Amino acid sequence: MNNEQTEQAERAGRNERVDGAGRNERVDGAGRKVAVVTGAGSGIGRAVALALAGAGWSLALAGRRAEPLAETAAGAGDTEALCVTTDVTDADEVDALFAAVRERFGRLDLLFNNAGTFGPGGVPLEDLAAADWRAVVDVNLTGAFLCAQAAYRQMKEQDPQGGRIINNGSISAHAPRPHSIAYTATKHAVTGLTKSLSLDGRPYRIACGQIDIGNAATEMTERMRSGILQANGELAVEPVMAAADVARTVVHMAELPLEANVQFATVMATTMPYVGRG
Repeated sequence: MNNEQTEQAERAGRNERVDGAGRNERVDGAGRKVAVVTGAGSGIGRAVALALAGAGWSLALAGRRAEPLAETAAGAGDTEALCVTTDVTDADEVDALFAAVRERFGRLDLLFNNAGTFGPGGVPLEDLAAADWRAVVDVNLTGAFLCAQAAYRQMKEQDPQGGRIINNGSISAHAPRPHSIAYTATKHAVTGLTKSLSLDGRPYRIACGQIDIGNAATEMTERMRSGILQANGELAVEPVMAAADVARTVVHMAELPLEANVQFATVMATTMPYVGRG
């Protein structure tokens, strides 16, 4: 063997490879990077999980219900997929998720922080129950924080150090829909979470970005097809796009070397009412 081949063999024995900047990156025993996807049982989470599997990642799939997670794992083919039922609003369950990832894979390269809820739809501001407000905040903001915190701790402590967190924002992180105060407030807050994670992660090679999605075709956006309230008080059908188009963007963000980061990306149905909304 020449010197380069010897170094490659040694890295393989340590489950490492070299990134585009010449730095070592540890991978799992099958030579794959490892991603945690929350809300992986349906919609955007499932689409992203399947796209990552197709790109050669190992997966930890998190969600409230075991059966949808198993369906996502089955769709991922031969990819190693760990399914962990997790309530992201429960700190103990989040800790258990990331402990399971450490035990199975030994490291973590990506968190796609995706779990979220719109909450009760179409409820006027004055009628929104405090319990419904708290439920949306608990999932969209506190849940995102708890998962990011656990991922950050692991990425900081592992060797080689570092990893990437991608938060699922929304078009509503920029502009609200009528009767969406809880969802809109939490998605604006996710932007602050993303910025703080980006800053605090710099010394530890932890990159953080955000994808703001508009009208991907999922169960959550099914109402777009039948008509949804607009800012002028009218109901209008809105265009949607395939969730797979979002997933391709997440994979691109995920596979950049840690020396590069997509800080914010907006992926939306081309003709949806966002530019000019209101």
